Amino acid sequence: MGKGISMNYLKSFLPWIIFAIVSTQAGWQWSALVGLVLAGGLLTLERGRGKGWDTLFIEVSATAFFAGLSIWAFNDPGSPARDYVGALTDLWLALTAWGSILARHPFTLGIAKTMVSPEVTATAVFRRVNLVLTTVWAASFTVAGLAEAVLLHYAPHATAALVVLKVLGFAVPISFTVRYPRAVRARAQKAV
Repeated sequence: MGKGISMNYLKSFLPWIIFAIVSTQAGWQWSALVGLVLAGGLLTLERGRGKGWDTLFIEVSATAFFAGLSIWAFNDPGSPARDYVGALTDLWLALTAWGSILARHPFTLGIAKTMVSPEVTATAVFRRVNLVLTTVWAASFTVAGLAEAVLLHYAPHATAALVVLKVLGFAVPISFTVRYPRAVRARAQKAV
């Protein structure tokens, strides 16, 4: 089950991950365009498979972000913001996650409901677990984005540190997402 959870999250975040890789080799305009094509393609593919909009929160957010970034990058290629795009991606993801919490529909809820029965998704425990999971994702993206912005400002050539921050920004919440539901289930089984 842990591998399935990880793969579902990785698939949702694939445009962001590929963007981060491409941006190390290409200009921000082309990286943004690659992110847009991947995000739009993934969104179209998942909708074609019958997934509801409520399960595609990250894909919709990615498409909006990369569309805006592509327009910005091609219209103002010399913008000082290009140096902070790595941090901006994490901060956008943080806003997306925090926004989904404020909207009372934590983004992990949509992903998780594709992996469990409707009976489970109807429970208060399921909603509470996903609120905690989304909060961890939001906090991780917030910390990573702010740390990357500071690092990019003071040590823009510290590539290894930037890569570590980017990887931790995803690895920490993925690890928590795999472990936390198991711990909640184990506690529930002991209580019975």
